[in-house]
Amino acid sequence: MKLVGISGTIIGAKTEIVVSSVLEQVKKHYPEVETELLDLKKFDVQFCDGRDPSQYTGDTRAAMDMIESGDFFLIGTPIYQASMSGVLKNLFDLIPVTALQQKVVGFVATGGTYQHYLVIENQLKPIAGFFRSFVAPSYVYAHDDHFNEHKELTDPDVLARIEKLAHELVFMQQRLKSAE
Repeated sequence: MKLVGISGTIIGAKTEIVVSSVLEQVKKHYPEVETELLDLKKFDVQFCDGRDPSQYTGDTRAAMDMIESGDFFLIGTPIYQASMSGVLKNLFDLIPVTALQQKVVGFVATGGTYQHYLVIENQLKPIAGFFRSFVAPSYVYAHDDHFNEHKELTDPDVLARIEKLAHELVFMQQRLKSAE
């Protein structure tokens, strides 16, 4: 069972910190689950231009292959202008529908206003619906105030939600596999 965490940004550190925190909780409580981080900062992903997904090469192909190797997913994005990052949207445009179809997906987001959590409800969950994914009921939204000056998560409520999401993702994936 492989959980792929996606940090959907090419700048900043907070989104990757939250994604990695969930992955760490999964490893802590479920050592049998393989985890892998797709940090888009480390990939030079091409823009989606409508060609067949099999025609992409290099970092774009590597990122797509990482996603296609996953059994379930944690997807993170910073919120810019009340929307997900462009690099994450581009990744959604690149991957075939089958990559996330009938797979468990959880979401995390980071942002500078407290209302931006709504992007998860109004944009990310509908995209998961398009992919026919099973969406974890919980998600984590971390505001700038939830981090200290060293970019460490310090808010106890956010840390509790991270742990809860880790348990939900594995629970849903285990139940889905046992139903097959």
